[in-house]
Amino acid sequence: MENNYQNKITIKAWAEEDRPREKLLNQGRRNLTDAELMAILIGSGSTTETAVELSKRILHSCTNDLNALAKLTVVELCKFKGIGEAKAISIIAALELGRRRKDSDIPETNKIATSRDIFSILLPQFADLPHEEFWILLLNKANRVLNKVLISKGGQSATVVDAKIIFKAALENNAASIILAHNHPSGNLRPSQEDINLTKKIVSAAKLLDFSVLDHIIMTDKAYYSFADEGNL
Repeated sequence: MENNYQNKITIKAWAEEDRPREKLLNQGRRNLTDAELMAILIGSGSTTETAVELSKRILHSCTNDLNALAKLTVVELCKFKGIGEAKAISIIAALELGRRRKDSDIPETNKIATSRDIFSILLPQFADLPHEEFWILLLNKANRVLNKVLISKGGQSATVVDAKIIFKAALENNAASIILAHNHPSGNLRPSQEDINLTKKIVSAAKLLDFSVLDHIIMTDKAYYSFADEGNL
């Protein structure tokens, strides 16, 4: 019985307009599917499928959700036949560049008017994280962002926050107000009792130092909870 691969048509044998690289050159990047773009990244498939077919299979495992794909680790990607460490790293690096591009598109001088503004500015920091992180936004008197600072990193369900580090950063940046933010990798937006206690502690300490805490945001990749909006600040 002939090897199944002998009955397959390799990318090199496709019509030129159907090859991912040639298609990008001739028709532009926006005319390529996600699988075709990924096929360009990985370069080749396995002995049983083309790079495009392999890319389709990987995307299908993520329900064709690029956000879900961005959460895969090198080890998880290497479980797909035809994906080695080098190809897995190429995929992860490309997705990280896309995330950073979104980050660089957001000017640091954005004025905070609503909780949605906070979510938009900080989403690049929290997107795809498998662990908790705690960030702050430091604002001037006009509610424009002076800086965003990572305070701590933790595990999947918690991170330790030192209030002294928060206020040190606020003093160094001559901030007038502070916005607190952390993520819940589980996707559950409900604040824990620890979240509530920490917020109260920082708000109380901030008053003594003449800082205002404008909000505390709990984030997932697609939604957020605002202590200020919910009247819990």
